[in-house]
Amino acid sequence: MAIFAKNKPMSRLIPLFTILVLLASCNGTTRKPASSDGVKQQTRQVEIPAFVADSAYRFVAAQLEFGPRVPGSDAHTKAAVWLLEKLQQYADTAMIQHFKARVYNNTIFDGKNIIGSFNPQARKRILLGAHWDSRPYADHDPDPANRRKPIDGANDGASGVGVLIEIARLLSQNPINPELGVDIIFFDLEDYGPHQDDPRSGTSDEHWALGSQHWSRNPHVPGYRAQFGILLDMVGAPGAVFPREYFSQQYASWVLDKVWRTAQRMGYDYKFVNKPGAAISDDHLPVNQIAGIPMINIIHLDPNSRNGTFYDYWHTTGDNLSQIDKETLRIVGEVLTRVIYESK
Repeated sequence: MAIFAKNKPMSRLIPLFTILVLLASCNGTTRKPASSDGVKQQTRQVEIPAFVADSAYRFVAAQLEFGPRVPGSDAHTKAAVWLLEKLQQYADTAMIQHFKARVYNNTIFDGKNIIGSFNPQARKRILLGAHWDSRPYADHDPDPANRRKPIDGANDGASGVGVLIEIARLLSQNPINPELGVDIIFFDLEDYGPHQDDPRSGTSDEHWALGSQHWSRNPHVPGYRAQFGILLDMVGAPGAVFPREYFSQQYASWVLDKVWRTAQRMGYDYKFVNKPGAAISDDHLPVNQIAGIPMINIIHLDPNSRNGTFYDYWHTTGDNLSQIDKETLRIVGEVLTRVIYESK
């Protein structure tokens, strides 16, 4: 994921006037439809299961044991089998959505979106997502010798997947409202975009988030709809802060309000900060634009980092298990758990 389009120069940021207009909605002028449950800020009085950060951390570590999960690699194949097995263990139904995708250099890969569903018969649904593949290039590494090496993707990919597997475990042991269903999708081929240093005649957002592009055009259930969606990306680093990502505000401001107010009630407003964030081309964008499902992106953004947008180890060989903090996983997991169990 990157600013507006991954690895595009900073000059490609959205014009300031447009940003200022859209950011006005941060004050609540864009609201959830009247038929939804958030207008009066009512919450269901339900028992919220405890999110276990140690468990989520183990799920992150288990992914890294396969090695970089780069499409076309043995690690990628083995990790897909393991992820499917975890969802089969916890979800009511689980499947792999196979697809073929042409990446920026015209190589065609066999992609695998891995999907688990809870209460599949329920018409009201929540969509949760994260990408499970890892970047084939550490093209932002401070050492030029590392910039053609693949990355572990501990934070960039595995952290969101780890949180969602723990959510799946909780859902298997603590059933939600039977009228509500949850779908967890691990998107593939999110991070196989052009190398930062490669010469090219042009760039396109379509080179990124290939798995979510495919799913958005071909959902696993024909005519699939969800009340809202939440994407997790880079949710495990120490000191992570999550501002209101720009496209999330543009397409799904009421979902941002729902999640950020939940975090505020829980005392986590220092993590889920009520400030505008950069525009990130990520898996939530096709879900919003193609599938028409309002989906937000909970993503660590840091304008003071050395790359100017993401945390310092983004797309570097340093994005390894040492960058995963259980406290960050816990806070994100607790907020997400409460949002799910309080929904109706």
